[in-house]
Amino acid sequence: MGRILVVDDEEGVRTFVAESLERKGHVVVQAADGESALGLARGSSFDLVLTDLRMPGMGGMQLLQTLRAEQPEVEVVVLTAHGNVTTAVEAMREGAFDFVQKPISGPAEVRLLADRALERRSLKALVETSQRDSQSPTLSYGDPAMNTVVDALGKVATTEATVLLVGESGTGKEVAARAVHDQSPRASGPFVVVNCATLSENLLESELFGHEKGAFTGANARKRGRVELAHGGSFFLDEMGEMKLELQAKLLRVIQERVFERVGGTRAIEVDVRWIAATNRDLRAMIDEGSFREDLYHRIAVFPVSLPPLRERRSDIPPLAEALLSRIRIDLKRPRLNLTSDALALLRAAPWRGNVRELRNVLERAAILSDGETIDVPELHIESAETQGSTHGPETLQDLERRAIEQALARADGSRKEAAAQLGIGLRTLYDKLKRYNIS
Repeated sequence: MGRILVVDDEEGVRTFVAESLERKGHVVVQAADGESALGLARGSSFDLVLTDLRMPGMGGMQLLQTLRAEQPEVEVVVLTAHGNVTTAVEAMREGAFDFVQKPISGPAEVRLLADRALERRSLKALVETSQRDSQSPTLSYGDPAMNTVVDALGKVATTEATVLLVGESGTGKEVAARAVHDQSPRASGPFVVVNCATLSENLLESELFGHEKGAFTGANARKRGRVELAHGGSFFLDEMGEMKLELQAKLLRVIQERVFERVGGTRAIEVDVRWIAATNRDLRAMIDEGSFREDLYHRIAVFPVSLPPLRERRSDIPPLAEALLSRIRIDLKRPRLNLTSDALALLRAAPWRGNVRELRNVLERAAILSDGETIDVPELHIESAETQGSTHGPETLQDLERRAIEQALARADGSRKEAAAQLGIGLRTLYDKLKRYNIS
């Protein structure tokens, strides 16, 4: 069922159309003129607008043009008793779903018209969602700290070398793995992901290699594992530092010999996959303490790449925040929601101990808290590096900005020019802020 706005200056026609649709279960709102309708459309979300052509003040054609400009996802049907071919062509050119002559034959015609329009609305939304989901997130937006990473991944992608991605949780290791796959000769093949941290040891083995019927209690049918499903493509093994030693030995055999058996099975299954692994743990330290196999490490660390945390690539934060917010807008149906310049400055200066994942959560919370069309500093709840896990509140914008400047100067060995470049601000602006915060 849909949310429908019915616009007509004739109360009888308006009521007839509205009641016909309400009996089908649709939620219907009525407006007696174009100006009222536009106000309702701007303050709420509608799937379909049925509007009369000739009304006092703003007519149906002007309402159509405005809605198509501001809310292109909304379907619009024009109803009129004064139409002709020229008017109909103009309405369709402006993006109307249909142009219908009054009088309408009965409720059935109204409902059929609405069903057809809402069906197209649903199909368009499905296509847009599919396209959005198929587009890999951007690995970097040009921050100098990511240049070597992007270059290295681009070069190794064209080979069959095993890649090990190392970085803090939330730094975008899966995005990097997808970038390798998408730029490789295997791009048309499957990209299969298993996160070792989310599954118990027994479940992880079954997920990786599959199982035969009767292999264990509950195994009522044969199941193909993720490794088998990745044949001809890439296999991304996330957080592999969480894998137990016994399973590490089985994985080593698959990587070396490209064969495995399902749990409870005896038949050797050959597999051709490109391996990409990731971890936020120190695997060398785990080798020293005996919790990670050294031979497996050397198999997966053929081409190690370290991903810098978000706080070390601050130029990426504003465009990344905008990209994340664009998805949040769609999820929350808030197409005009934007960040203020002060909000962007606060995001850029924050410590981001949780990296991109924390940034996404902060933006989603802020979007929910925001009552208008902007997200400003009060809606952003960001914990400082010192107060995370404590009962203290978040730092102010000034605290975060001062800290970011001090850290940039430390990384640049005191060079103002280099620090300004890291922060993405002009040298004169940096000097003004040094004076404001009394930083020597």
